[in-house]
Amino acid sequence: MSAITLIAHDELRLMRRNRVALVAFALLVLLTLAAALISWSHQQSITETRARFQAQAAKEFEAQPDRHPHRMVHFGNFIFRPLGPLAAFDPGIDAFTGNSMFLEGHRQNSANFGDVRQSSLLVRFGQLTPAFVLQVIAPLLLIFLGYGAVARERERGTLRQMLVQGVSARALVMGKLLALGLVAALVGLPAMIAFLLIAGQPGALAGPMLVIALGYAAYLTLWAIIVILVSAMVRRGRDALLALLALWAVLVILLPRVAPDFAAQAHALPTRLETDIAIAHDLHKLGDSHNPDDPFFKAFKEKTLRHYGVTRVEDLPVNYNGMLGIEGEKLTSGLFDDYADRSFAIQAAQSRMTDGFGIVSPAISLRQLSMAAAGTDLAGHRRFITQAETYRYDMVQRLNRLQAEAVSYADDKAKDAGADQRKRISADHWHAIPQFHFQPASAADLVKASLPGLGLLLAWLVVAALALLPAVCHLQKARP
Repeated sequence: MSAITLIAHDELRLMRRNRVALVAFALLVLLTLAAALISWSHQQSITETRARFQAQAAKEFEAQPDRHPHRMVHFGNFIFRPLGPLAAFDPGIDAFTGNSMFLEGHRQNSANFGDVRQSSLLVRFGQLTPAFVLQVIAPLLLIFLGYGAVARERERGTLRQMLVQGVSARALVMGKLLALGLVAALVGLPAMIAFLLIAGQPGALAGPMLVIALGYAAYLTLWAIIVILVSAMVRRGRDALLALLALWAVLVILLPRVAPDFAAQAHALPTRLETDIAIAHDLHKLGDSHNPDDPFFKAFKEKTLRHYGVTRVEDLPVNYNGMLGIEGEKLTSGLFDDYADRSFAIQAAQSRMTDGFGIVSPAISLRQLSMAAAGTDLAGHRRFITQAETYRYDMVQRLNRLQAEAVSYADDKAKDAGADQRKRISADHWHAIPQFHFQPASAADLVKASLPGLGLLLAWLVVAALALLPAVCHLQKARP
């Protein structure tokens, strides 16, 4: 056996003798297994619940009786965001953004019923998922297992003895690193059970799963290097432990919590109330379709009459009220889209700034990689919002066209006893409106979105590996 292998074997033997270390390792393995199973079960329950509610909403929409089309515009419909299989590993921002939307005419509602708004505030500190365990708790275990790996040899005086006997400082460091790296691999192994559960599910994508596995492997390897590096640079194990705990607290706990606050201050997002007031103000400037003297809609009326070659709206071959609904929805939806784009642009700037803190915190880089590959990041949420708005606009305009083509203008204006019945159209028209089907991102898009985080993690890994060189030279000077 080589010197590196012998040193690694001896280090593992010492770890096995440490009952506290064994208990901590066993608890972490059990915690990871529990997190994987609980997260998977929770995700399955969420998926089934959302699918059931989606089917119920579709059934209630299609079960509406004969109605005036504009009544169906205001009756609206509910849709629910489905999550991909990888959300069981890392649910990302889903608990914060909401998972359902009410779609109706003249309004663009936001997503509602996020878990954080309905559950204990403790959800804000992180859910028990495989991603959370590996990002936060696993590095802590590596610290407690490896903080004295090299410092212990210096304290006991065995470091100089080993160097005198011909063991190089490089072999010593590599042996200790190999032992801790094996422990890191064992720590991450239970999380792969989540992948085994996910792999056979519809929609599971091999590319993103591979990126996630590579990212977490790099992250745990990085922490193994950091632990050995600090242990090699200090003289006492106690100092190494304190330094590593401080480093863990800053890199894993403090910076990931503080970075979003800095981003929110640098790129302030208007409140919902401010946005609603601004939208109402701009809607007022667009025009009032109920005011016959409104300049915009007066011009629209004249344009419509010229198009059909008539002089009165009563002579139009279509219902003018339906045409107004089509034009009004087009204007308001354009305005809503403009405000949504502004909001998402600010949120994207905040996200980029937060991700930029990955330069000083590998935990942030890993989180960005993990959520992007799982499709549970801001881009995934925006994909749902965009598709929901596209569906809402199409649904409302279909109903507006039904009013324009299937309801006469005379009946629409009539006030007699039988007018209400004449305005109604067959409920078969509601059945013809397609249901909402969310189109998830492709594997290539998810992998591409996760590459910046993976690149930063690999850069951290290279820098940490290079930092071992001066640490080796520092140890080599211990030779008498």
